[in-house]
Amino acid sequence: MAKKPTKKRPALTRPKLGDTVEIMDAGVVVESKVTETLETNYMPYAMSVIVSRALPEIDGFKPAHRKLLYTMYTMGLLKGGRTKSANIVGSTMHLNPHGDAAIYETMVRLARSNESLLVPYVSGKGNFGKAYSRDMSYAASRYTEAKLEPICAELFSDIDKQTVDFVDNYDATTQEPTLLPVTFPTILCNNTLGIAVGMASNICSFNLAEVCNTTIALLKNEKADLFATLKAPDFVGGGYLLYDEDALRRIYETGRGAVRVRAKYRYVKEENIIEVTQIPPTTTVEAIMDKISDLAKAGRVKELSDIRDETDLGGLKLALDLKRGQDPDKLMAKLFKLTPLEDSFSCNFNVLVGGMPRVMGVRQILTEWSAFRAECVRRRTYYDLAGKKKRLHLLKGLKAILLDIDKAVKIVRETEEEDEVVPNLMIGFGIDKEQGEYVAEIKLRQLNREHILKRTAEIGTLEEEIADLEDILNRPQRIRQIMIDELRRTAEKYGEERHTEILYDTGADEPEQDSAGDLPDYPVTVFFTREGYFKKITPASLRMSSDQKLKEGDAVRCAIETQNNAHLLFFTNRCQVYKCRAGEFEDTKASLLGDYIPARLGMEEGELPVYMAVTDDSYKGFLLFFFENGKVARVPLESYATKQNRRKLLAAYSDKSPLVTMEQLSDECELAIETSASRLLLVHTTQIAEKTTRSTVGVQVVTLKKNVFIKHVRRAEAMELENPHRYRVRTLPAAGALLRSEDLVEQISL
Repeated sequence: MAKKPTKKRPALTRPKLGDTVEIMDAGVVVESKVTETLETNYMPYAMSVIVSRALPEIDGFKPAHRKLLYTMYTMGLLKGGRTKSANIVGSTMHLNPHGDAAIYETMVRLARSNESLLVPYVSGKGNFGKAYSRDMSYAASRYTEAKLEPICAELFSDIDKQTVDFVDNYDATTQEPTLLPVTFPTILCNNTLGIAVGMASNICSFNLAEVCNTTIALLKNEKADLFATLKAPDFVGGGYLLYDEDALRRIYETGRGAVRVRAKYRYVKEENIIEVTQIPPTTTVEAIMDKISDLAKAGRVKELSDIRDETDLGGLKLALDLKRGQDPDKLMAKLFKLTPLEDSFSCNFNVLVGGMPRVMGVRQILTEWSAFRAECVRRRTYYDLAGKKKRLHLLKGLKAILLDIDKAVKIVRETEEEDEVVPNLMIGFGIDKEQGEYVAEIKLRQLNREHILKRTAEIGTLEEEIADLEDILNRPQRIRQIMIDELRRTAEKYGEERHTEILYDTGADEPEQDSAGDLPDYPVTVFFTREGYFKKITPASLRMSSDQKLKEGDAVRCAIETQNNAHLLFFTNRCQVYKCRAGEFEDTKASLLGDYIPARLGMEEGELPVYMAVTDDSYKGFLLFFFENGKVARVPLESYATKQNRRKLLAAYSDKSPLVTMEQLSDECELAIETSASRLLLVHTTQIAEKTTRSTVGVQVVTLKKNVFIKHVRRAEAMELENPHRYRVRTLPAAGALLRSEDLVEQISL
């Protein structure tokens, strides 16, 4: 059977800009240029997305948010009880034709329990999901209930007084506001993300009270310093904001930039777990867990034995189980670098102003909002003024008949036709038609002198109020004062403490500013006491008085002659070391107590310094750490020198056994080690192997029996031994020899 030939189709090619294309519709071919098609079809769509969907306007809302909130307001949900979310969604569809799913998702994100907004507008009952979890989805609209939060009263304040324009909805069956007359800058109080065509918007949230106070400051002085009142962004999820003044200043001035937000955690020592309770706004719990799991599989995170999501009704909780002996702070410092536990929030303050998208800084946004709000106040004042003038006009007509009520009754009774009543009253009392209508509508029972006197008594009050309203319209400073009063009232009524704490110093992860070159170099003597006090005294001052004032029960642990730009290393009982320069401390006198190191260096609660090492930029020499279990760690001092000159180092020495003492040495020497069993061992430092790892457990130097430990360590040259060879050995570890009575000397610890 012969195969039927097929007609070869022409190859499809993508038209180029300016080419003519054929558009086929039911057999009709119409030639059209690509540029014309883009202009007639795509551009209207793009403009619609930009102007009517994706970007927020100066009142802080996108159209979808505004339609939903206004519908809830007209349903009486500001003061009434909650209603089913399905009812709200159905009613909103009169204004928003995009479908029930989109409307309900919009309402979910406005709800307090969803934790998407710093200033929520919807009070929900039921499961509204969580913004910090991609798996905790919200319940269907038929199961949840909602109403407006009390702060929404500030969104709709005087909306019925023509403060904003109204337009027809999509089918012209009702009207909706183009903007909401908000009494505070909502545009900066909530984070807003919008992706349009060719542009986007991403606005971070700021604390409501700080925003109101900043707006007040700008209303009083347009050149006011923003940093004085607006500290930094504030996110509903909390966490720590890593303070960077240059980045914030760029955001405040240009509307573009980024801020870094770090998760908040706590270490539960009893259970050896880390509990993460607050995370950055740009991530979710599941994303963090996935990233940590990937790192664990790749072998980059070996400190964890398990990770669990323990989020419950109490809030977010991500539990990290640590392996035995791991440092929680060191692990979190690693996770901050490798996972979304620390993330950036990119800012792009793109706002619609007068229908045009504009990227503005904080000052410009607040200036535009102030102009918008001033117009709302002005329009409200016009509305009130017109109402009061109308009322005054009617009352003056009523006052006119007060002179002769009987005449008014007679005119009404003697008028044959109803249509002639008002004209006759106008002629009889010299009033206009509007006043005549008002007088004619008065009930018979109100035609008495008492009622008319009560009504006309309002004339004086109305005249004063009208004069006040006209003064407001004529004096811009009064409008500004009204706005200031409204902002101050809003801040006092709805303001809250910051959710996100500002971290000005990031501790071990942040390099310190090396200012050695700026420090004057001159000889000083530094003193460090057992209670943790530090003094730096010049030779001249020391010659005048060498008797050191100390706290009762305190004693000088070490006194070292050095230079003003020397490096100081304070080792603590938490196996950490804090680094600083001698020149960072003020020169003092022997008659003063000096600086308390735990407070001066910002040590943790209960953390105390146990030793001070002093060196120059070369970090020459070594440190010896003597532990109760008989081990000694020899660590070169250069192991504590870092390229970034960090202020704080973790794992400064081993925590496997309690530290007895430590010593900084520049040359080799012989040491005497005494145990609790009254045995003495002379050890030369050359016999102790050096380890470059700071947290090394060291080498076994002294052989100890059960319940015996190293008691004292001192230099052998300071002891007067009858037969020192008795206590020396060729190989280590060794138990040492029993102390003879003639060798017992005063116990002087290093």
